[in-house]
Amino acid sequence: MTSTASSTDTRQGQAPQDQRPSWQQRLRRFGYTAGPRSDVRDRLVPPYAEPSPRLWAALGFSPALVDRINRWSGWGGPLLVTLMAGVMRFYHLGSPKAVIFDETYYAKDAWALVHRGFEVNWDKNANDLILQNNGHVPIPTDAAYVVHPPVGKYVIGLGELIFGFNPFGWRFMTALLGTLAILMLCRIGRRLFRSTFLGCVAGVMMSLDGLAFVMARTSLLDGILMFFVVAAFGCLLLDRDRVRARLAAALPVDADGRARPDAHIADTLFLGLRPWRWMACLLLGLAIGTKWNGLYIAAAFMLLTLLWDVGSRRVAGASRPYVAALRYDLFLVVIMIPVTISVYLLSWLGWILSPANGTGGYFRNWAATDGKGGFWSQFMPDWARSLWHYEHEVYEFNVGLHSPHTYMSNPWSWLVDGRPVSYFYESPSPGSAGCPASAGEKCAREVLAIGTPLLWWAACFALLYVLWRWAFRRDWRAGAIACGVAAGYLPWFLYQDRTIFFFYSIVFLPFLCLAVAMLIGAVIGPPGSSDTRRVAGAVGAGVLVLLVTWNFIYFWPLYTGTAIPIDQWRSRMWLDTWV
Repeated sequence: MTSTASSTDTRQGQAPQDQRPSWQQRLRRFGYTAGPRSDVRDRLVPPYAEPSPRLWAALGFSPALVDRINRWSGWGGPLLVTLMAGVMRFYHLGSPKAVIFDETYYAKDAWALVHRGFEVNWDKNANDLILQNNGHVPIPTDAAYVVHPPVGKYVIGLGELIFGFNPFGWRFMTALLGTLAILMLCRIGRRLFRSTFLGCVAGVMMSLDGLAFVMARTSLLDGILMFFVVAAFGCLLLDRDRVRARLAAALPVDADGRARPDAHIADTLFLGLRPWRWMACLLLGLAIGTKWNGLYIAAAFMLLTLLWDVGSRRVAGASRPYVAALRYDLFLVVIMIPVTISVYLLSWLGWILSPANGTGGYFRNWAATDGKGGFWSQFMPDWARSLWHYEHEVYEFNVGLHSPHTYMSNPWSWLVDGRPVSYFYESPSPGSAGCPASAGEKCAREVLAIGTPLLWWAACFALLYVLWRWAFRRDWRAGAIACGVAAGYLPWFLYQDRTIFFFYSIVFLPFLCLAVAMLIGAVIGPPGSSDTRRVAGAVGAGVLVLLVTWNFIYFWPLYTGTAIPIDQWRSRMWLDTWV
């Protein structure tokens, strides 16, 4: 029991509660029962919601079966959603049998990386040779200048090593990670909302999104980046729950068995070594090692987790939560920076170990040739100076990329599906390549990277709701979702004159799905609402989910490259900017 001086109890000078009973304790002998008081533990670690017993009774389930369902639903529901998503993503994964969009870079770079340790220059007809010979082609030796780090390409290359240098092989890992991201999102939503149902809703929304679907079936880097971002966010969420559970366990308990705030404990308790935070560091390093925009997300998540520590200590009764967090928690956030950088540097190991005599990676010999001598040569090894020069050149390229592209877009248009990207397009004649013989004219066969329109348009309203919850209700869940969206979205407004594309938004799409799930939870209504309110809300939420499902099915041919008559293709071009 802590002393009165170190407690938030303001009854100074009174005897401790176990020595001087309160009037409630004195009346308890006469059968008095005190009204419910809030337990700080419930605020630190809220319980998970369970379906109403009336629902199970109406379905005729026995109590034993209900208990079993409740115990297994936390994993059973997400796994079912993931199974559905996986079947869709792996269905005819090798189709189209072509090198589509930027697969022309990443599929070949990945194959070179896993065999040589650095990217190489391929012949102009390499794509045709790879498809004709099922990947059995010689790998060039001339190093290539590339503008993205190697992690994502190593991931793609792993699939190629297992299944071969062919469309299925170079799409396998993106499909696998895109499927696993949905499982993680279900579990994250469950932990965030304390509801298995809403977690699964978030996963279903993502499984039915066209952009997530297309990106999972294409060997581009952005879907891999999204996976690492979602995984890192999930680790930080687990860390938050573990920390709050540790605080709750340390708080004193009153005579009614309820934990109460304690300023001394909340201000001084060391919250442990935080293994889930270290795991988040690893994942954020891999995210940056996939594409550099992971830097913004890493910075935002580091700030977010520190603010979570402040909030946890405040709930536990800290008199100066910011000071306590800076004193006891900040160092673990600061340590995240060198750990993340170390992971990033390790991703370049293949390039670092390549020869520095001109036969290794691009710019590998820079320090021994054009960069020979200079002040930094006294302190830095040649590989480090060469890598720094390479990274500087890549930065200059990325910020100066202004060459026009047919499908480039401004980030202002992303949330409304303003300018999707066509990854693949053919016009097969009737009776060929899946085009019906009765079509009468040529068909359209396209893979279009477009979000399911009704989902994205609903997400715009959901995002407004989330911002309102965060600004006016101080809802930490809304703040976390808003942070994920902002970290993946807002930095692109700094580069509006640069060549950028809508599919970059895949990185913050999972957080939009969480926002939609949160909005659906509000539409259904909070626990304790009247039956009429809950039924009306459930109908409204069900209509939204069904509309999104129909919309995904309607655009299915455009997601999968299925040949359809040209009139049907035109009917799906709802906006002029989609053509």
